[in-house]
Amino acid sequence: MPRPEGHYVLAPNVHLTVMEAEEPGPTALIQAGIHGDEVCGVHALQELLEEGLRPSRGRLLVVPVMNVPAYRARQRAAPGGLDLNRSFPGAHHSDKREERLAAVFMDLVRDEAPALVATLHESHKRYDPNVHPSFGQTLVYGVKPMPPLVGTVVDRLNAELTDDAERWATHFFPVATSSTEVIVDAFGCIGVCVETWMGFDEARRVRMQRRVVELMLETLGLLEPQ
Repeated sequence: MPRPEGHYVLAPNVHLTVMEAEEPGPTALIQAGIHGDEVCGVHALQELLEEGLRPSRGRLLVVPVMNVPAYRARQRAAPGGLDLNRSFPGAHHSDKREERLAAVFMDLVRDEAPALVATLHESHKRYDPNVHPSFGQTLVYGVKPMPPLVGTVVDRLNAELTDDAERWATHFFPVATSSTEVIVDAFGCIGVCVETWMGFDEARRVRMQRRVVELMLETLGLLEPQ
């Protein structure tokens, strides 16, 4: 069953905020910090929550830091641990923390039935279709056909550009054990990985991550267009 509005702990130090508008609408689940060295999505979600982000319709669930030990260490995975984004669907009774957390997150998605699950990432390589793999400045999806929301958000981002270096692209790149692909396969929702390029300074990446979140929520109908 969906959780009432409030704050929850999914696992030690993994915090979930649930917000519900008076007007009904879809549910979106946004998370960051699944890789601990990709910090700007974490900061973007923390800032948005601190500034009072709320849906005007539907429900919004936010997990700012999925992999807390990795984030503290500023490493892709926690010291001695697994890559959390290669641990899905997980297992509740595994001896690996990451696999237990992945299973708990899958339970959350099953209970909440979100229309959108988005993961905020960052990449060391600027996207180039001739360089494999490369992800920076893309919205990545892993199951075809491409969700219309992905193309709409990329078009809106590019229409707002003041610097063409920030230009965004859509990118089909399936990874069988990643959170978004496993979740889409299991539940049929929209799954998106947001990838900013680490060649930009941190403040600029945080700003871009914030704007992507706002546009995804606007496109889905949770926020009024600005």
